Amino acid sequence: QLQLVESGGGLVQPGGSLRLSCVGSGFTMDYYAIGWFRQAPGKEREFVAAISWSGGSTYYADSVKGRFTISRDNAKNTVYLEMNKLKPEDTAIYYCAASASMDKGYDYWGQGTQVTVSS
Repeated sequence: QLQLVESGGGLVQPGGSLRLSCVGSGFTMDYYAIGWFRQAPGKEREFVAAISWSGGSTYYADSVKGRFTISRDNAKNTVYLEMNKLKPEDTAIYYCAASASMDKGYDYWGQGTQVTVSS
């Protein structure tokens, strides 16, 4: 059964850091681009970052550029989202998703992990 599982969320103070992980099972992530998305209460889901299947290309939303870094370790079937200088407005449920072709959208989604930035 194909599955994406996120972990690493939690409560952090403004200015702090977290590293999210997205682990794939039941398929080889090597052939998929992976994206991170987030959804805050009362808001629509928004794109955060994405990485190509090889890791050679990365993409970021303007709101996280310079603070978040996406990376992948295909040997571990894992994609990471390193989040630094966190702000209260980064509070959301974070989801990872796999895409066989990014211009056609994302095929598989995880269940999400909560990130709360608050003092």
